[in-house]
Amino acid sequence: MNITSVISHPDLINRIEKLDKSYLMLFKSGSELSECALRNISKVENDDISLFLADVSEVRDIHEKYSVKTVPTLLAFDKGVFQNVVKGCNNPDFYRSFFENTFYAAGEEDENTQPSVTVYTAPSCSWCNTLKSHLRKNKIRFTEIDVSTDPSLAEDLVRKSGQQGVPQTEINGEIIVGFDKTRINRLLNIN
Repeated sequence: MNITSVISHPDLINRIEKLDKSYLMLFKSGSELSECALRNISKVENDDISLFLADVSEVRDIHEKYSVKTVPTLLAFDKGVFQNVVKGCNNPDFYRSFFENTFYAAGEEDENTQPSVTVYTAPSCSWCNTLKSHLRKNKIRFTEIDVSTDPSLAEDLVRKSGQQGVPQTEINGEIIVGFDKTRINRLLNIN
């Protein structure tokens, strides 16, 4: 893995705009959760991965551009265009899978035709994996948030839905608790 620190948003864009796939880890030095994410992501062995790092206590103009409110947060880009996000500390297998599957939905369709989709998950949740596989199979882009990595993420989810179980899917602001395939398909126009 090629790891490089960036000092600003213009520095980041300059480095990633010509790369097919690139990633940015926003973290905070001294944070146990950030150290966990950095340690686990560094265990992924793949020389084709371009990973950039930005410590939010030093680089203050990136997280605002992508509406990042908590760290660690991993952002995925395609030729400098923001594509996907993962929050919290995840295990190395999760990161490996994320790097391999980040751009499963990249296609020629207009980005504006798909609703905003966020999937709230936890590593031990088998229905979460079923839901994500269903979305990937149908080429639906989504943002994944692992609520087990940060209590504030779980609290946000409970505020939105009144439920703390996962998976939960937010489609254009509407929350679906569990893997309600019929409702998800209807909201995403999956036949």
